[in-house]
Amino acid sequence: MSSVRVARTLGAVVIALAGLRSIAGAQGTIDRTKPPTLGPPPTVSLPPIVTRQLANGLKVLIVEQHELPLADFVLLVGSGTTADPAGKMGVANLTAAMLREGTTTRKSLDIADQAAFLGINLSPTSSWESSTLSLHTPTAQLDSALALFADVALHPSFPANEFERLRKNRLTELLQIRDQGPAIANLVFPAIIYGNAHPYGLASIGTEASVKSLTTADLQSYYQTNFKPNNATLIVVGDVNPDRIEQKVNELLGGWQRGDVPQLSYGEPPKPARTTIYLVDKPGAAQSSFRIGGVGVPRSTKDYFALTVMNTILGGSFSSRLNQNLRETRGYTYGAGSRFDMRRAAGPFTASAEIVAAKTDSALLEFMKELNGIRQSVPADELSRAKRYLQLQLPGNFETTQQIAAALVPVALYGLPLDYYNNYVQSIEGVTQADVNRVAQQYVNPGSLAIVIVGDRKMVEPGLKSVNVGPISIRDMSGLPIQ
Repeated sequence: MSSVRVARTLGAVVIALAGLRSIAGAQGTIDRTKPPTLGPPPTVSLPPIVTRQLANGLKVLIVEQHELPLADFVLLVGSGTTADPAGKMGVANLTAAMLREGTTTRKSLDIADQAAFLGINLSPTSSWESSTLSLHTPTAQLDSALALFADVALHPSFPANEFERLRKNRLTELLQIRDQGPAIANLVFPAIIYGNAHPYGLASIGTEASVKSLTTADLQSYYQTNFKPNNATLIVVGDVNPDRIEQKVNELLGGWQRGDVPQLSYGEPPKPARTTIYLVDKPGAAQSSFRIGGVGVPRSTKDYFALTVMNTILGGSFSSRLNQNLRETRGYTYGAGSRFDMRRAAGPFTASAEIVAAKTDSALLEFMKELNGIRQSVPADELSRAKRYLQLQLPGNFETTQQIAAALVPVALYGLPLDYYNNYVQSIEGVTQADVNRVAQQYVNPGSLAIVIVGDRKMVEPGLKSVNVGPISIRDMSGLPIQ
């Protein structure tokens, strides 16, 4: 930095300090022994969401945001991992990944070259309930970007050479997981609480056997079955005009043929009889990976806001009880938390941490202490802090067109009201101590937990037996019992 810039910067600081002194002098001495008092949380008011629907059934949600010449498009298809056919685990995930690897008129490198030339980002993803194709583009390149976007969405060719490359990468990833305690725990936990007859109990990335068995025909079949306009929503956010964008979308996607999409049956997960420790041996592991919980609730639950506040207190923020106990007070971990993963059907409730191996038994006792403690009445000041945490962080989720588009995905996927975010602050504010206590009692049951621990069995098993939290079942890396 030049001496001139340094001088200017210092001058600005001096002027700012002088201004602060004059304000303090005018308003009295500032009491620096107390933190400032927060005012009421600001309400969030999003621009109106314009809704349209094409003749083929494709829904379109449009939000105008004219601050920058940018636009984001998210094509949301309402099928994901849960639509994997029997024995074809991982097909939804690989189908999405293959979307930009070639179309009937473009090769993979052609797509990459054009995206780079236009200065756009084109990215496919998949989740349990959906598959998405996202486009981020300057509006100056809108026509060319949308043409590429539509080609990738509607005309994937699933070329064999690109598929083999991605399949080899996936098999390498599955091999690497075998040496990663947290990744093993993330696979074993849902396998135990849901079983292999429920789609949530299966691995979204597949298994070594299922991935080896997949063919490009499987991907093509999954695409043809699930990628239908009447099973999709296009989210548009940015410097656009609703009427003109509808016309462009209709020109590019209006010819997409609608069709019947199979209805999914989730089945009932097994009901645990009692809290059980499921121990997966990872010899020599320096830490133990904890996943504790059970089947939670679907996104449609009427208890969404009460559960969100309750979980923020338990493990949903840095200042939550789990993190303050296990990290800040005990020093057992770099971080501990909990979450309710709400999906179309009841998703998992999970409390988790990576714990230094020597403190595995002690950490389990602290986990159980907090899971029991949250079922007691929550102090008013703790409730207030949790609600302010949720309310005050909300505006930061809508700073860019990409963030707004991402926030609209659950609105479209789960059929939430279009004014959901406009009412979010008030909905959180309405949660009471009685509400938190009720949902904690209903959804956190220390007597019927699945406790998955991936660690060095020789080191940690004696201590786990001594704390007597529950019987110990030894499992393999797939969650299956080892006799």
